Amino acid sequence: QVQLVESGGGLVQAGGSLRLSCVASGRTGSRFTMGWFRWAPGKEREFLSFISWIGSTSYADSVKGRFTISRDNAKNTVYLQMNNLRPEDTAVYYCAARAGDGMPFGYWGQGTQVTVSS
Repeated sequence: QVQLVESGGGLVQAGGSLRLSCVASGRTGSRFTMGWFRWAPGKEREFLSFISWIGSTSYADSVKGRFTISRDNAKNTVYLQMNNLRPEDTAVYYCAARAGDGMPFGYWGQGTQVTVSS
């Protein structure tokens, strides 16, 4: 089992920045790929980014160039630096983990709210 706890959400004005953190506990010795998703009211859950154990990354087009994912394996922590935030980025942001390529993200955090005001 892996437990994930996100933090760093909040209220920010358009154009501002936030950094989300996700701390993993439990089977942290496993080489999980970590991802970030978001879910806004009335919309489907949206993939944002993932980072592999060795640091390979992927981004959704909607956040490419504005968001940066990173991880500190020694701290069992993954980050999402979000710059130039827009009101449409308002959502609950979730951290997730999967055990390997092609596997589903089977572990999820409780989410952290990000609200961007115009």
